[in-house]
Amino acid sequence: MNLPAIVDFLQRELRIAELPDYSGAVNGLQVQNSGKVTKVAAAVDASLPVVKKAIAAGADLLVVHHGLFWQGAQALTGAFYEKIKCALDADLAIYSAHLPLDVHPQWGNNALLAQAIGMRVIGTFLPYKGMPVGLLGELELSREALLEAVEKAVGAKVHLCPGGPSHIRKIGLCTGGAGSEIAAAAGLDAFITGEGPHWSYPMAEEMGVNLFYAGHYATETFGVKALAQEISQRWQIEQCFIDHPTGL
Repeated sequence: MNLPAIVDFLQRELRIAELPDYSGAVNGLQVQNSGKVTKVAAAVDASLPVVKKAIAAGADLLVVHHGLFWQGAQALTGAFYEKIKCALDADLAIYSAHLPLDVHPQWGNNALLAQAIGMRVIGTFLPYKGMPVGLLGELELSREALLEAVEKAVGAKVHLCPGGPSHIRKIGLCTGGAGSEIAAAAGLDAFITGEGPHWSYPMAEEMGVNLFYAGHYATETFGVKALAQEISQRWQIEQCFIDHPTGL
């Protein structure tokens, strides 16, 4: 039975028990199945439409970045009940990895986005409970060329606050919703993230930093795709990506 072996591998490699996260993340196996895994699906969010798409694709393991329990304890009613029932009826296991996947040096969202844009990683920043969740890097190119590189990497339009220099050397990168951490980008030429609050734009202008909003969803597709591919190769099973963008 593949599921226990796959879960043990992910727990160990992602250091699930060691790394901090938000309480609602509940990293690890969130829904188990009978133990058999013949196809793994990857997705950013464990939403009801995604669960239904994974089942329709024939998956019996769904690996996600954002799991089932962000709202904390809740009654098994409505859409939440339907989502859990669909998974159980279809024998679909669900595994979630949030910050441990963001920061992973090989399969992490940060590392893979940095690699995709050609950034040379020189360090980390943005500590969360003692763990750095962002990367620092170097890249010699124009602001317009960096915008093109980021858009190519995420496959989507990127919103730019051109608050910094036209030539980029020093970059901070943190996928997801790290725009609210713009203050930590002081002294950098550019900060690449997924999304941020409205006030992060004028603050970036005042700080003299180019702020790239590349999409919360779009910047967090990298890690789950990499995990599904790794599982597929190690256990010789099929894999697929369930693309269900939010546009944010």
